[in-house]
Amino acid sequence: MGSKQRHLSSVLAGLAVLALAGCDSAPEFAETSAPLQVSVMTLMPHELAISEVLPARVAAVRSAEIRAQIGGIVQHRLFEQGAEIEAGAVLFQINPAPFKTEVDSAAAVLQRANAAVARARLQVERLAPLVQAEAVSRQTYDDAVALREQASADVAQAKATLARRKLDLQFASVEAPIAGRIDQALVSEGALVSPSDATPMARIQQIDQVYVDVRQSASVLDTLRQQAGSATPELGVDILGSDGKPLGMRGRILFSGIEVDAGTGDVLLRVLVDNPQRRLLPGLYVQARIPRAHYSAALSVPQQAVTRTAGQAKVWVVDAQGQVQPESIEVGELLGGNYRVVSGLSAGQQVVIEGIERLSPDAQVATRLWQPAATHEQLNAAAR
Repeated sequence: MGSKQRHLSSVLAGLAVLALAGCDSAPEFAETSAPLQVSVMTLMPHELAISEVLPARVAAVRSAEIRAQIGGIVQHRLFEQGAEIEAGAVLFQINPAPFKTEVDSAAAVLQRANAAVARARLQVERLAPLVQAEAVSRQTYDDAVALREQASADVAQAKATLARRKLDLQFASVEAPIAGRIDQALVSEGALVSPSDATPMARIQQIDQVYVDVRQSASVLDTLRQQAGSATPELGVDILGSDGKPLGMRGRILFSGIEVDAGTGDVLLRVLVDNPQRRLLPGLYVQARIPRAHYSAALSVPQQAVTRTAGQAKVWVVDAQGQVQPESIEVGELLGGNYRVVSGLSAGQQVVIEGIERLSPDAQVATRLWQPAATHEQLNAAAR
């Protein structure tokens, strides 16, 4: 019996030692547990431009309808359809013969009026000494003076009529009022035209510069005006094709809208674009990238780093001790998968981008630099 009791005592003593050893190793295991692996990004201020792509339509800077100012038969068309026309170039020739005849007739009337006024003046000069000598009555002299004044008025009227007839003759040559590209001729030789015609003879549009008209919400118009008047880089608009591809053309905003559409709340935003190669034609639908805001030192975080609790945006920030803490932030625009940080963070802080699902306050982490995934555009460029 004694030997069995001694053996049982030894076993119990061993178990007690193992239990004590286990109690001592638990905190040691907790202290030596590995930190969580996370990917972080260091916040750095950068220039950020916010823009919006809106549909737009091209309009000519200047447009003119060619119309006849006199009635007559079109004899000649003196331009190539679709050609560039200089201001003052003769486009159509209306038969000038009737107007030349009217000029000659008006000139003859003026000549007769000049002869009448000369005779009336001579009569007054003859009667002046006779009326003083009472050789003729005063009434006779007054009648001669009245005839002289009437003859002078007839001369003035004849001159005006002759000027008008010469102007009609000039209008027989239909000229271009502006420089630009002329469209197709809408009348042909032999057609009878008149100033009352509903259809013009042709149209000219100046398209070396064009307007790109955009409908923009009136609520952001003041912001655009402030940017245009500030010290920020020039407020320009990039023109894109209807498919969204850049055309390599840039314009400037004119702010020509003066009335807000009561139904949509939009205002016309007019953009002036140089068009030396005539790539933009009036009526063409394009897209315009309109600047909305510009920040010279913005902070941005990837969308995947932001979590929301009860509507409050938060990110995990790594402190100097390698521990993470949740920080409430205010975010602004979402651009290219990144939120602009309005408040709550400062430059130089490290924000956790990947591994946030395992984090808890004061958790120890091991950080590595976050590498953003390549975009489709970058992958396509690398493939080429």
